[in-house]
Amino acid sequence: MVLAAAALAAALAGCADMAGIGSQAQMRDAAAVGLPAADATAATAPAVDSQWWRGFGDAQLDGLIDTALQGNPNLAVASARLAKAEATIRAARAADMPQVKGDLNLNRSLYSENYIYPSPLGGSIQNSGLLQIGGSWELDFFGKNRAAIEAAVGNARAAQADAEAARVLLASNVARSYVQWARLEAQLTVAKRTLAQRDETLRLVRDRVSAGLDTRLELRQSEGGLPEARQQIEALNEQIGIAKHALDALVAKPNVAETLTPPALDTMKNIAVQPVLPADLLGRRADIAAARWRAEAASSDVDYARKQFYPNVNLTAFVGVQSLGFGNLLKSGSEQWGVGPAVTLPIFEGGRLRANLRGKAADRDAAVESYNATVIDAVRDVADQVTSIQSVARQQAQQREAQVAAEGAYEIAVQRYGAGLGNYLNVLTAETNVLVQRRQAVELAARALDTQVALARALGGGWQPADLQATASAAAPATAH
Repeated sequence: MVLAAAALAAALAGCADMAGIGSQAQMRDAAAVGLPAADATAATAPAVDSQWWRGFGDAQLDGLIDTALQGNPNLAVASARLAKAEATIRAARAADMPQVKGDLNLNRSLYSENYIYPSPLGGSIQNSGLLQIGGSWELDFFGKNRAAIEAAVGNARAAQADAEAARVLLASNVARSYVQWARLEAQLTVAKRTLAQRDETLRLVRDRVSAGLDTRLELRQSEGGLPEARQQIEALNEQIGIAKHALDALVAKPNVAETLTPPALDTMKNIAVQPVLPADLLGRRADIAAARWRAEAASSDVDYARKQFYPNVNLTAFVGVQSLGFGNLLKSGSEQWGVGPAVTLPIFEGGRLRANLRGKAADRDAAVESYNATVIDAVRDVADQVTSIQSVARQQAQQREAQVAAEGAYEIAVQRYGAGLGNYLNVLTAETNVLVQRRQAVELAARALDTQVALARALGGGWQPADLQATASAAAPATAH
């Protein structure tokens, strides 16, 4: 009987037409975005360690990242979103289960004399009672509830992947801010060394002026270098303060940076990150996984919207007692029960179902294109970092040679000036070249570390898809697979 009713309803549902509505976007695969074949690099491109930052060999940095991952408000927000998404799974799963409810109604009512109630009931005041248990079960013949569950599971997996992506991003931001602090400290050391060097040069010029070997022009030129060096030191101190505030915010602990020893660039080791574009990049990044799951969830939403065109078939039943007069409620003869199917189907909806399906199809297209954009950006991100790492290494080799030459030329210029064989302009020119090379050495050392952090993040930060699958599978019902 129920199956016959369902078949009849399905035939009548043809009045609600869904023809001509669908999504058009297609998800791009690895080959479409220029990733190498899997057998070309997979064997030589090890995954990034999940705690890659420990490769720097800096215990302070390790502690900062551990603290940030435990107490950052942005991670708490991501966790709350995941909890909400998991609750949505349970709500969708509940709709696929039998529903049971109980009713108890006790009323004292005046019955109309001019209605359906005959005398003496009409015009009298009576007590009435109802005690009943009712149940219903939507028979998901067309998979509507299953599509809703699959959409909820996809959104939950996307929320978890978003949370993992936030953890990777937070760890990399802490590491990059720490490297920035170390860079500024190294520049401060160069600035202080410059100040001391200019102070020594000033004493030499004063001695030569006193001996009548130089004029006050050289003296004024030498004196002008000291305020400039002090200004650079003050500017660097300002930037260091700002960098420490940034770390405090990332770790979510005010003034935590004040308790730390200033980091040193030359004590931080290079982390082991293979500078290649991996074939399995799409499976390493949590942000790509999140975008993919959002696209899958959007596809399930389209399926759910399409199933709205089909009838709902419910099996309903109730059993209880009802009577006039509270005293009769539990007496024999007050029993009542009922059981049977209930079928509802759309025949004319004024275009509501078609508009809803069209909107869900557009959402799916947007989610797919968002995934494609994420993939393209990820490939570019890794390629950029690989290029930068290789270029910075070559730049450092050339810079070291240039610095050795500049330092040697400066020493010769000072010696010649002290012996009266050269003028002070030669000293200033040589000193300018030395300062440029010292600063460049610091910048390149910091860039080398920073690009290693950026590449570790671009490669997924050690995230494993298996972690997402395990958690999401535990929250999902069997019907979602």
